[in-house]
Amino acid sequence: MHAPIWLELLLKVSLKSRGRAFSIIWCYIRGYRVRARNRLRDAAAALLPAYPTWIATFERTARRAHNAQEIDSAAGQCFAIMILADEGSDRAAIERTLQSIVRQTVPPRETIVTTPFAPDRCAASGFTSVRHLALPAGATIADRLNAAIGDVDADFLLLVPPGAELAGNALACLCEAVAAAPEATLLFGDEDCLDADRTRTRPWFKPEWNAELALAQDYVSRACVVATSAARAVGPLPRSVSDCAAYALVLGISTLPRFAPRRVPHVLHHMPADMVHVPPEARCQAITHWFKEARCRPDRFGTTRVCWPPPDPAPAVAIIIPTRDRLDLVRACVDSVLGVTDYHDYTIVIIDNGSVEPESLRWFQDIQADPRVRVERDDRPYNFSALNNAAVDRASSPYVCLLNNDTEAIASDWLTEMMRHSARDDVGAVGAKLLYSDGTIQHAGVVIGLGGAAGHAHRYLPDTEEGYFAVAHSTHDASAVTAACMLVERAKFLAVGGFDEEKLAIAYNDVDLCLKLRRAGWRNIYTPHAVLLHHEGRSRGLDLSPEHLRRYHEELAVLQDRWGTREAIDPMHHPMLDRFEETYRLCH
Repeated sequence: MHAPIWLELLLKVSLKSRGRAFSIIWCYIRGYRVRARNRLRDAAAALLPAYPTWIATFERTARRAHNAQEIDSAAGQCFAIMILADEGSDRAAIERTLQSIVRQTVPPRETIVTTPFAPDRCAASGFTSVRHLALPAGATIADRLNAAIGDVDADFLLLVPPGAELAGNALACLCEAVAAAPEATLLFGDEDCLDADRTRTRPWFKPEWNAELALAQDYVSRACVVATSAARAVGPLPRSVSDCAAYALVLGISTLPRFAPRRVPHVLHHMPADMVHVPPEARCQAITHWFKEARCRPDRFGTTRVCWPPPDPAPAVAIIIPTRDRLDLVRACVDSVLGVTDYHDYTIVIIDNGSVEPESLRWFQDIQADPRVRVERDDRPYNFSALNNAAVDRASSPYVCLLNNDTEAIASDWLTEMMRHSARDDVGAVGAKLLYSDGTIQHAGVVIGLGGAAGHAHRYLPDTEEGYFAVAHSTHDASAVTAACMLVERAKFLAVGGFDEEKLAIAYNDVDLCLKLRRAGWRNIYTPHAVLLHHEGRSRGLDLSPEHLRRYHEELAVLQDRWGTREAIDPMHHPMLDRFEETYRLCH
């Protein structure tokens, strides 16, 4: 944390609580710098409004540094700006957008409007680089966007909905991004909302480009930049996507062979708080236009659920469940799978890792009367990685589902939903949404770098709540997913060497496996539509012995050294989000 931010935050904290400010100063004087930083962060989070504090510290500091850089004013000439408006758009909203363009520190080549009133209003305010494209009456937004793409004389086109206001340095930030990545075909940044009193609220710090997330929600197309050449390569948009023309264009560009997206991690625009988002029904039109094989329907919190066709015939799956006794858990797990799963071709393989209780042994014998279940004995000392590796080696099914004995299936389509993704050629591991028994989220994907290692995103979020922009309820590419419920093609698992049973016997083996799959070129996917309960930690219990703690820290160091997680920023996270919180919140 830079000194000016320290001082500004400390002053604000002192105005709220002199006692907390004194304790922070005392720690700093005594040389406990990390403790002082953590106390300041916690005090700021508890005493100060998060976003205004962030604006006054992080954003202001970043803008000072940005303004100190030399930016050629001619750099903006590679950009044209189009306001996606028609005759029915609000004139005052268009005027607000135009005035935000006037205030840019780097001027664009031109601003294109396709409404007859906008040039006159803007000319009256002294802004003269507005060009009007005349279109016939009844032209849709798709028609207008097609006309602008065909006519524009700039390398990049910034698409802005009427009412959106560009941040003062938005175009300067985009110029820097293009200079660093001239091959980019899509650029997008962060955003927030403006209340009626023009207070900035609801900041949306966005992940990098994420193919699955872009289908589940439109987090990119509002005030995005497209390369003109890429937009022309997509071809004219049909009128059927007029209600979400920018989104449809983004999806089309994402299908091009040389698609090159780039996130610009700055708040580039402010949206009216009452602006209506593109409804998921309209986005489904765009999705099915570009992805003919997909079935799409609206889902919770304004997301869309894309159902890829399952493989036909459905491949066999071996569901591998290691256990040592704990009959109460493993019986509930197996009974739930047998009782609710609608996927037909699966076998449950229980790995009995040295059970001794007579009741457990009798149940293992009896349950095998069901042809879908078999029990394999493996008496080696407990090594999660080795137990699963051996079971996968012995499996004859082309797919394996690794499942903890303290999970319970509660949705009939959980395995079918996971297979929709796992059977895709470019997909590695697929993870499910896991809930605690109280209905809060235990797993919604793993974020690399949290706590200097890896953490479960959105942990403890009630499943009935939206959370951070509904990410927990949206299918998305994930760096990793938990092996508490993981489906993966057996050949891919073996191709990357399976779990590391020597150096990651207990902890972080699933994270390591997923990162190896990514390195090999496969995507890992989290789906919120496969839902199970997870009674985390009840199987083996909490072991605080010195041997356990030593082993844990050794395995943690392996993950950190191998994958650089101490400083990593996950593609699904953001530099401005707290790396020490599994629930997404702003840095302090």
